[in-house]
Amino acid sequence: MSTPIRSAALRLLAATALTSSFVLTTAPAHAVTSTCHPHGRDLSVTFQPIDHTVTDAQYYLARLTLANGGGRCSLDGDWALYFNSVRQPAAVLSGAAGDTGRAQLAAQGLTVARADTAQSGDLYVLKPTSGFAPLRPGERRRIDMNFELWAIQKTDAPAAWSISFDGGPAEWVPAKALLDPADPKQTKAFSGDNRPVETAATRFADNTAQRANLTLQQRLVPQPLSATAGQGTVTVDGRTVIRHPAGLSGEAGYLRSALGDVVKSGGGKGGTVIRLSVDPKLDVDHDGKADAEGYTLRSTARGVDIVGKDAAGVLYGVQTLRQLIPVSAYEAAARGARQSKIAVPRATIADAPLFGYRGMGIDVARHFETKQTIEKFLDLMSYLKLNRLHFHLTDDEGWRLQIPGLPELTGFGAHRGLDLAQSKQLHQAMGSGNDLGGGDGVTDKARDATEANLGREPAYQGFEQDTVNFVGKGSGYYTTSDFTEILKYADQRHIQVVPEFDFPAHARAAVQSMERRYQQTGDATYRLLDPKDTSHHVSVQGYTDNLANPCLPSTYAFLGKVVTEVKKLYAEAGAPLNTLNLGGDEPPGPDRWQGSPACESNPETAGKDDAALMNYFFAKWNQIALTAAPTTAGWEDVIRDDPRTLNLDHFIALPWQNVWGWGREDWAYHFANTGRQVILAHATNLYMDLAYNKDPDEPGYYWANYVDEKSTFTYQPYDVYASATQDRWGNPITANPSWEKLTPEGRKNILGMEAQLFAENGKAEGIREYQAFPKLLGVAERAWNLNTPNTAQMPAAWNVFSNTLGQVTFPLLSFYKPVGLPGVGVNYRIPLPGGQVRNGTLTANVRDPGMALEYSADGVSWKPYAGPVQAGPTVLLRTRAVDGRTSRISPVGLTVWKTGTAYPAGALVDHQGEIYRAKRRNTSAAPDTSPASWALVQ
Repeated sequence: MSTPIRSAALRLLAATALTSSFVLTTAPAHAVTSTCHPHGRDLSVTFQPIDHTVTDAQYYLARLTLANGGGRCSLDGDWALYFNSVRQPAAVLSGAAGDTGRAQLAAQGLTVARADTAQSGDLYVLKPTSGFAPLRPGERRRIDMNFELWAIQKTDAPAAWSISFDGGPAEWVPAKALLDPADPKQTKAFSGDNRPVETAATRFADNTAQRANLTLQQRLVPQPLSATAGQGTVTVDGRTVIRHPAGLSGEAGYLRSALGDVVKSGGGKGGTVIRLSVDPKLDVDHDGKADAEGYTLRSTARGVDIVGKDAAGVLYGVQTLRQLIPVSAYEAAARGARQSKIAVPRATIADAPLFGYRGMGIDVARHFETKQTIEKFLDLMSYLKLNRLHFHLTDDEGWRLQIPGLPELTGFGAHRGLDLAQSKQLHQAMGSGNDLGGGDGVTDKARDATEANLGREPAYQGFEQDTVNFVGKGSGYYTTSDFTEILKYADQRHIQVVPEFDFPAHARAAVQSMERRYQQTGDATYRLLDPKDTSHHVSVQGYTDNLANPCLPSTYAFLGKVVTEVKKLYAEAGAPLNTLNLGGDEPPGPDRWQGSPACESNPETAGKDDAALMNYFFAKWNQIALTAAPTTAGWEDVIRDDPRTLNLDHFIALPWQNVWGWGREDWAYHFANTGRQVILAHATNLYMDLAYNKDPDEPGYYWANYVDEKSTFTYQPYDVYASATQDRWGNPITANPSWEKLTPEGRKNILGMEAQLFAENGKAEGIREYQAFPKLLGVAERAWNLNTPNTAQMPAAWNVFSNTLGQVTFPLLSFYKPVGLPGVGVNYRIPLPGGQVRNGTLTANVRDPGMALEYSADGVSWKPYAGPVQAGPTVLLRTRAVDGRTSRISPVGLTVWKTGTAYPAGALVDHQGEIYRAKRRNTSAAPDTSPASWALVQ
């Protein structure tokens, strides 16, 4: 179906008009020539899931709206529209679903196929057939297209659209993703999806925490073992003196810098003395044993004394002192007016951690992040007393660390673009190439994130349209200098960096880089594939060529080279390399290498099936890694992929696939009970990149669960089954009595826990921070706090934690200054309000008491909400943070726009999941195509 577009300036439709979408009328009267092509910016694509009921969890119906806003040229002839999609178009599938999808597109004069020469990954191309009717200037056309499975979050939408004419350079095509939360056909994935969409009403019911008066202990995150407030305060000013032994000069320097960020410098004598010291016998919990990383803090009339069992403990005492500084001091400093003195409460605090391993994993392979962003996260980790950075440096989509002697890894494997033959770089993946920069085969992209976001600066308080318009660092890497600086920065904060080199799967960047090396030099020393291998496999991410071959000696030469160079970098930085992560997750199968002549010709591998080859590989990879580090780690897949089991020397397992109903719920406890050391990394509670909840505007996937800060806070490391109350689709479940329970001996093998921040959707620093905070606060609480609430105690503990966030922690994060880095503030997720209107009275609440609420009748004028107030049937709500940022809008009583209805000026409606306000009276035009009649409320 084609519809003409009316506009005084049709060529502006590309980027700016998508904000108000399209305007309907007749086509322009001037002649249309078939010898020209519209510019990419003259076109636009809108994607929207339409119907999940066409099948039950096999594929769904989506609609592409392709618009030609140009004034002269039709979309016709030889064109190719490229895009990435996490969901496969049904037309590329085999069987009946594929036949249906292909016939569906053929009837519209279109075909879709994998775009790259390798036919591997998530890059697709839509092309016309002879049956495609030209899309004239001023027209838009709806294209029906089936995609596999479901799409119930906007991050499921295809991204990074570009068009090429006659095989020429590709140009950016502005795109928009829509999903209407009011339409069950769009939000219910399949018949078994019973999780409700988040609304103001559901939030109002869920927000049960009442404002509480917090004790000193309850104001700190993570909560210390004990904290007693004294009478009065201690003054910290420019005269404050830090006394310390030589061995604590680093901790003293850190404290000095942190205080200098909030207090004016000044000379003179007689200032408060802060004393730092170490007591190797410090027994905080009085169990007769010294507590590693434990500390005591006493602020009295004599000054401040911080005593640590070790230097790390001293630093954690310093971090607690930072939290005792009033928010007002941080706010003043953030606004450029550091105070001359600040008052810290007198207190006695004693503290020690539950786990020795308190980790956070950061993926920089799917999307790269700058050195400064990683360092900011490291400082925040230290602030929360976390001590391990699991650095996911490699994956299918990128290799991010310079390795001397292997320039192809970063010259080729650290870059992505629309390079179908992969002659210079990996092909475009996960909706990004070289961000908004050039050199990736797509021209005329948005000039900045605001333009990519269709005219509004992205706030990253939820899904933003720039993420479907090429924003995302698909390219980038750390030089050896960058990496050693990161290691030093981490070491100063007592954080060990655990590098991960993911093999044998998730290795496409390395495999293809080394293949380019072979093709260019003829040197097979580090080749990772057997060119005669006929094995066929497809990874979860759609790759058919991401496995390193375990039968080639060159594979182990490559791994040995990498490990040797990485060990040198740690030595240069003076940082400990105590653990090296082998990766090992998600090897596609079952036919991995059975078609490889190299496996049959190698006496050590001949006759082995895939399971045996996996064991063979990991045994050798583990021994190579142990030449650089005393211990190794890896995903649970390394040692158990039923029916295969494997024992490796000095290996620590990270169990992650505990998704309720998948059959691996008890693997962590089984490993621990049978003598294996374990770091808990359970996806159901600890994968911070997963969406907060079932609101289409929450960025992230949901393959394991929806994960928010309540998921992380209520996680019980020694009773993970306590979280098994609902599956990911909202269906009630109970723990299976057959799941193996943790034994007292097994408990000794739980070394700690680790939250993950994978980067499929982590396309900007603001998104990363939004995904991590406040989830990471719950992780810190459970990893550090010696007193884990049991199931009966958890509701009361959660109520306190919610108050802590709203009253104290969020304000501190609003004005947080990372030590030694520029910039202020953390883009934590601001919780959306709940609300209802009954009998003309609006009542609203928020998850975290202490946060300010605002309401509006028109989306223009906002008023503070202080309590129940008279209101009309439709009201907009939002939460305001102390730094001025606001949450997304939470509508109450918003009606869905209906065709043929005349709306008065000022009326608010929901149209395709967006809020519009009528600008004219008696308007009946469609909001998305009538910017003169409707304004988009954001």
